[in-house]
Amino acid sequence: MRSSLIFSAIVLTLLVRISPAHAQASTEDMNKSNNPLTPMAGLNLQDYIISSLYDSNESANSFLVRGTLPMMLGGYPQLARLTIPYNTNPSPTGEHVSGFGDLNFFDIFLMGSPELQLGIGPYFILPTASKDETGAGKWQLGAAATIIAPATWGLLGGLFTYQHDIGGESDRPTQNIFTVQPFLIYNLPHAFYLRSVGIWNFNWETGDYYIPVGFGLGKVWKLESGIVMNLYAEPQWTVAHKGPLQPEFQTLVGLNFQFPLGQ
Repeated sequence: MRSSLIFSAIVLTLLVRISPAHAQASTEDMNKSNNPLTPMAGLNLQDYIISSLYDSNESANSFLVRGTLPMMLGGYPQLARLTIPYNTNPSPTGEHVSGFGDLNFFDIFLMGSPELQLGIGPYFILPTASKDETGAGKWQLGAAATIIAPATWGLLGGLFTYQHDIGGESDRPTQNIFTVQPFLIYNLPHAFYLRSVGIWNFNWETGDYYIPVGFGLGKVWKLESGIVMNLYAEPQWTVAHKGPLQPEFQTLVGLNFQFPLGQ
């Protein structure tokens, strides 16, 4: 936990001190940079630093490279999101094992209004993990849905996913997982914002779950090229859980880029 707090402090210091040239971000820029339904091409680098696990002295880490791309299909706007994880998890031998995890992808159809934005579509998980300890070993299919209410003060909403295995290694545990990611973004002066976006994870096969609640700080810049950059850090504490080896304390740090299309 101590190393995670130190790393968070470094990122928060960068948030305060970094000031790129031509980087005045509006409230609209801030909301778009934090809105998972914004129809812009994006690149997102995230690191979940899991400092402690319940019923264990071990730690873990999950680094995510994520890309988003808006599309049109039959006249309907969509937003595709691809995530490639690189995980470090404890093994039964007591050592940490690192490797690529299972690739996940969803393609959501965008609908609703500017005041209440909605998205829903299929969710796919491919067993691409390079080690048994860093993936589930199962082909999985499900759905993803998002509801977001933008306001001048920030964002309120949530991202929901469900996944169930449809094939893969027969000796690996069945995957039957539901997640809820509440979004609460509160805009501050000078393009800073407060954030809480912990992902609640429920394993419907085993009954295990964990519910983290976060409180973090972010900063948004709009560069002269039109690219929007978003840097943030968010410590997250698990307030309820069931089952062993669930995250007890973790820190999410990330850097997002959004690229205007047609420029």
